[in-house]
Amino acid sequence: MSHIKTTAGDLILDCTVHVLDKGFVRLVDYMGGDDRIVQAARVAYGKGTKSTSEDAALIDYLMRHRHTSPFEQVEFAFHMKLPIFCARQIVRHRTASLNEMSGRYSIMGSDMYLPLLERMMEQSSTNKQGSGNRLDLDVATRLQDDMKEDQDDAYSAYECRIEDNLTREVARINLPLSTYTEWYWKIDLHNLFHCLSLRMDPHAQWETRQYANAMWGMVKAVCPIAAKSFETHVLNAATFTADEFRHLKKYLNTGETGYTGTMHKEFVDKMIRLNKDKDWMTLK
Repeated sequence: MSHIKTTAGDLILDCTVHVLDKGFVRLVDYMGGDDRIVQAARVAYGKGTKSTSEDAALIDYLMRHRHTSPFEQVEFAFHMKLPIFCARQIVRHRTASLNEMSGRYSIMGSDMYLPLLERMMEQSSTNKQGSGNRLDLDVATRLQDDMKEDQDDAYSAYECRIEDNLTREVARINLPLSTYTEWYWKIDLHNLFHCLSLRMDPHAQWETRQYANAMWGMVKAVCPIAAKSFETHVLNAATFTADEFRHLKKYLNTGETGYTGTMHKEFVDKMIRLNKDKDWMTLK
């Protein structure tokens, strides 16, 4: 089987999905699709030897049993414009290849991410890296105005340094993390699934989740069967450790888990995924 294309994948090539206030994600290229995963897994078979339903069952088997190498045969290349703080969260997935715009060679643009009032929230009391309740509207408005003023001042100072002929690699260093950057980012499907499982999680920062959601929509277009299997066995699944499984059995027998502190919170989070309609916060 030679080059594999998908109709849905070709339709979304170079289409722009707008993210946040000034960002975007574009799928600029892809290699393979569901058929490539099947081909890699059944290397001894030719095209047409199995039915579509059998192909879907094979992909589901591979996902369920963590046979990951066939998923590495599929690749995605994205063009993205995103705030630097989002980029630094995504770039932690070191299995990707990327080329990012450089403030050493180019004049940095003036686009900076300004959170909506709805994103002006209190620090979470239970999650050291998360958000809590929304701030009062007057406080949120004041803080948003302060952030906009800080951004304008920082970029004006940057422009002045450039006009004074300060080298670009030094002039840029006081620009804030809200400054937008751009890159081309290429990654195989297995590692992209890992990235999405972390960055689409409700505990991930909201802004970064928007970029993950945009990429997820493109993955579903190119590899719908693999995406469905990923939803079933990873994205909407919960994995219990041996210790958690023992406490789960205790809960089923007694109504209590015996957990406290952080371990209790993590256990409750997993129970919420099993049944979102039940009030698990009262669990002991």
